[in-house]
Amino acid sequence: MARADAAPRVAAVPRRRVVGRPRRPAHGPPPGTGDVAISVAQLVPNAEILVVTTPQLAAAEVAERAGAIATQTHQQVVGVVENMSWLELPDGSRMEIFGSGGGEAVSDALTKTLGARVPLLGQIPLDTRLREAGDAGAPIVLAEPDSAAAQALERIADGLAVRQRGLSGMSLGLTPVKR
Repeated sequence: MARADAAPRVAAVPRRRVVGRPRRPAHGPPPGTGDVAISVAQLVPNAEILVVTTPQLAAAEVAERAGAIATQTHQQVVGVVENMSWLELPDGSRMEIFGSGGGEAVSDALTKTLGARVPLLGQIPLDTRLREAGDAGAPIVLAEPDSAAAQALERIADGLAVRQRGLSGMSLGLTPVKR
């Protein structure tokens, strides 16, 4: 998810998709800024929310609060992505630098809070090539398509592309009228 103040971005999408600007603006508010998120939601009322967290408990709690804003803004949370999930070591083992389970915890909590399934769409490992490719303006899915981070992003993008867009779990923003 790109920050609102970032330079023009290239969407991190699989090779078989067109690379360019996202269909909808992406906004990643700083942690704990509910007022900012609500204000942006009012400006973009049909936007959907993609909650991004890291594995540690403190970040997961902030992400859960951010996702719960959907109840106030009448928007749909399409899923959770866990970033910096682990560091793959040269021997193939994983080091969970920031702990584990934060993305799943956010997914479970938001499913209960919102009354609709909020899936964990994927976990993206730490990979310096992800940062380097981004700094160079080349999405990692194009620059290093065989990397674990690129493959995780591909799976997340594929999951978002094929999801159903029914009204189940979506607030319609209707208020009952008293007679």
